[in-house]
Amino acid sequence: MNDLKTSAPAALNVQEAALVQISAHTASGNLAALEGALRTGLDVGLTVNQIKTALEQLYAYCGFPRSLNGINTLRTVLDVRSQQGIKDPIGQTYEPIEGGDRYERGRATLERLTKVAQAKPAPGFGEFSPEIDRFLKEHLFADIFDNPVLNHQQRELVTIAALAAMEGVTPQLKAHVDMGRNTGLTDAQLTQAAVLIEAAINKAQADQLRQLIGQ
Repeated sequence: MNDLKTSAPAALNVQEAALVQISAHTASGNLAALEGALRTGLDVGLTVNQIKTALEQLYAYCGFPRSLNGINTLRTVLDVRSQQGIKDPIGQTYEPIEGGDRYERGRATLERLTKVAQAKPAPGFGEFSPEIDRFLKEHLFADIFDNPVLNHQQRELVTIAALAAMEGVTPQLKAHVDMGRNTGLTDAQLTQAAVLIEAAINKAQADQLRQLIGQ
């Protein structure tokens, strides 16, 4: 289940650290570095479907082109590893939920992540653009977040890493730092993610994340 966690370890485990690096390199478009991060992720036990699910989720944050480039890079890495005789585990599969009120399902998920009641439509942007509010609730927080191959804490870590790697998205990064904490991510884990962002992207982007953690 995607239940929110009540506690979390002091540091990221090797699979979580790999997800941070995969997400950051996907968002920045550094495909050469992404290849290495994907190999590391597979080597430390991430399944093919866990990585694929993270890359699919990232289209909502860094766009289809970089998400598709990430997915195609994963395909290439898997092909090479298969030729080398490496059989990577596919992992858990998922069938999308059919029927029901997707908007309300997404709104309920967002309420759990933010711990704040979500008006219908969302104040401000949702009133101005009901369609984008619908996309956000029905697709991102219902269709995508319903998929249990990654739990909500892992999904927030993926999102934080991607946003931290990008310029000009500080408000969204702040919102997801808060949501990440609500899923059980600790400041120690977020700080370690910042260290990984500094190594993968640059110090300025990492410092932006560190500043938000400090707030």
